[in-house]
Amino acid sequence: MSAPTAENENTPTLAARIGRSEIPVVIMAFVFAFLISAVLILISNEDVRQSATYLFARPSDFFRASWDAIVSAYDALFRGAVYDYRARTSTQAWNRLIETLTVATPLIIAALGMAVGFRAGLFNIGGTGQLIVGSAAAAWVGFGLSLPPVIHLIAALAAGIAAGGLWGGIAGFLKARFDANEVITTIMLNWIAVNLLAWLLTTAAFRAPNVLTPQSPQVKATAMLPRLLGDQFRLHLGFVIMLLAALFLWWLMSRSTLGFRFRAVGENPRAAQVAGISVGTSSFLVMLIAGGLVGLGGAVNVLGTEHSLNDGIAGSIGFDAITVALLGRSGPVGIILAGILFAGLSTGGRYMEGQGVPIDLVAVIQALVVLFIAAPPLVRRMSGLNLLTRPRRTAAAKEA
Repeated sequence: MSAPTAENENTPTLAARIGRSEIPVVIMAFVFAFLISAVLILISNEDVRQSATYLFARPSDFFRASWDAIVSAYDALFRGAVYDYRARTSTQAWNRLIETLTVATPLIIAALGMAVGFRAGLFNIGGTGQLIVGSAAAAWVGFGLSLPPVIHLIAALAAGIAAGGLWGGIAGFLKARFDANEVITTIMLNWIAVNLLAWLLTTAAFRAPNVLTPQSPQVKATAMLPRLLGDQFRLHLGFVIMLLAALFLWWLMSRSTLGFRFRAVGENPRAAQVAGISVGTSSFLVMLIAGGLVGLGGAVNVLGTEHSLNDGIAGSIGFDAITVALLGRSGPVGIILAGILFAGLSTGGRYMEGQGVPIDLVAVIQALVVLFIAAPPLVRRMSGLNLLTRPRRTAAAKEA
């Protein structure tokens, strides 16, 4: 028998390749999250708690109630996020998945903007502020100007990009000029944007007449994003814009000279500066582009589904985008998948709440999934995947 070559010794086994890939980590992350969530579902279910009081007398009641509680909860999550097989029509059945994609669209666009900063070594926390000013600018152009249909929509989207880029550029300028910490400046800009929106909704230029709550007029039909699948579904042209934004991020960070500079600054700012790359200018441009993408997400949100401004227009999208960008490893494909996952947990969670699962427990389930997916080393250790990645000892190595 021939002795093993160095190439054979260094070639990973099939099990090692499986253990190193991200797919088993994601699968096991879901398994652990749903197992822990199942325990919480049992604790919160009244029938399970009641049957537990006479567990030793009639254990079958406890196990039957436990099974019914877990199956009904996860069944509601699937039906609310992917496909409602109990719906009367196919339109109602597939509307769940379409709604998940609709919710994911502005979230993914905002996460793509966050990824630009993360890849360049800047931790942008200003998604909420950039989303708000992008929404406000797009909405004002949408209801305040009268333009031809296509031009009106393009102008509203451009206004959202410009406003978000300006808001992110402020933090980038402070970072480049005064080396101000971008985490602090973006958080402060969030609060400024929140209060700025609250003030704008009290002015005559933004306040809709004859309404009790602070709300702007509805954007004109010429500025609304058209729906892709008809009036029975809410999915709009913003979904295509999201795919184009993901393609732009891929080109920017993988194929452009500017993206190479951003990545160089993110990897080692001192080495980049020695190589002749201006770290300050790169920081400013990073925040400018990141803010523009997040502002585009705000514009798509208000022009596609909301159609008017209110004090809760941003919701939790700004901070959820940070999570999605981190889960997606700041890559376009990963962000799209993570955004759809996060949106599915949100839409499915609301359906679970309607089926009697407490809303707080729904939030815990979402957090557990995110926690495990965001911690691959923990998942590998808990599932034993780390044992598969250990190099195989050859016979020669054992004899030595």
